Amino acid sequence: MRPVTSFSSLFKGTLFLMSMLLYKPIKPSTPLAPFMGDDLIKVGGRLKHASLDPTLKNPKILPSKHHVSKLLVLHYHAKVVHQGRQFTESAVRQAGLWILGGKRLVSSIIHRCVTCKKLRGKLETQKMAELPPERLETCPPFSYVGLDVFGPWSVVTRRTRGGAAQSKRWAILFTCMTTRGVHIEVIESMDTCSCINAIRRFFAIRGPAKQMRSDRGTNFIAASVELGMAQPNKNPLDIVNHLHANVCTWEFNPPHASHMGGVWERMIGLTRRILDSMLLQNKHTRLTHEVLCTLMAEVSSIINARPLVPISTDPSSPFILCPAMILTHKQGVPSPPGDLCGKDLLKNQWKQVQALANGFWSRWRNEYLNTLQSRRKWHGTHRNLQSGDIVLLKQNQAPRN
Repeated sequence: MRPVTSFSSLFKGTLFLMSMLLYKPIKPSTPLAPFMGDDLIKVGGRLKHASLDPTLKNPKILPSKHHVSKLLVLHYHAKVVHQGRQFTESAVRQAGLWILGGKRLVSSIIHRCVTCKKLRGKLETQKMAELPPERLETCPPFSYVGLDVFGPWSVVTRRTRGGAAQSKRWAILFTCMTTRGVHIEVIESMDTCSCINAIRRFFAIRGPAKQMRSDRGTNFIAASVELGMAQPNKNPLDIVNHLHANVCTWEFNPPHASHMGGVWERMIGLTRRILDSMLLQNKHTRLTHEVLCTLMAEVSSIINARPLVPISTDPSSPFILCPAMILTHKQGVPSPPGDLCGKDLLKNQWKQVQALANGFWSRWRNEYLNTLQSRRKWHGTHRNLQSGDIVLLKQNQAPRN
């Protein structure tokens, strides 16, 4: 019966077989100057007279495309507690091993290491998509609308002997996908009735819309469940049926895709900053429902007066392209040429309105659309995930690992 072979002798025998596979007639110009020692191929180099350990002075040469080399790299990668390529390659070198093409082998193993991906993995990205057609249509304002809910704020509802009773108020922000105009409606609760009433008020003021977009994490699904005010399965259906009766379609973004609602998320952030500044100026004013509605109207006016393109220094173009040009016809648009008065003013009033609208859409096409051409991020095309791929899911609500 043969005795059990020790690990060191088995390891040395494996290295000997690998050295035989590597053995070729040695060229004098080889940078590593390999030689045979202890039945193994070792690095010769120029450190013969260095006061180093022989394993460091003459490390053993291993091929990169061998299973044992991969196992050794995995062993030392785990030994340095899944650190980067420099740590792992240094541990391999300290063990007296010189792997040909070691940088590439170590990088490929770290790239496939599940533990490293858990610790430092990057999220999958894809090239930024083309703009949807509703962002590029020349159509009446608020024909294509994106909406979201934000808040709440505490308002005084009634006076009591002990002080004042307070309630919460929210707001629905409607933004035009084309002109980037904003309309804000204050709501008293997050249930279906308040949402439908806000949409009806919006339609009564701005006219019916062709399409409405929102994400699934707002008042229609997530907020109603979170606050326990309504059944989550009934809210979307009731509102969608109401919109279909008004010849309007509702598109929901996929879950956890907040970047697809960047048009209205950006406007909500801007609204919050303006509103915080207004409330800071009036610290001692008690917020009531009427005051909150007035503040929202003023915030809408400020946002709709913002420039859509960089302000020109050309004195021949003093007017700023802003959503208020098409929403109110009172800001930033010059009067039509010619003197119109008396009967002509009544007869040609439609020409004035048409000239104002044409002036906005002409500048909108020539100045604003060009700013949407470039991609600010997500420039490269990557491979899409396929069926059978093993992935790690990241949840924003949960910490890493």
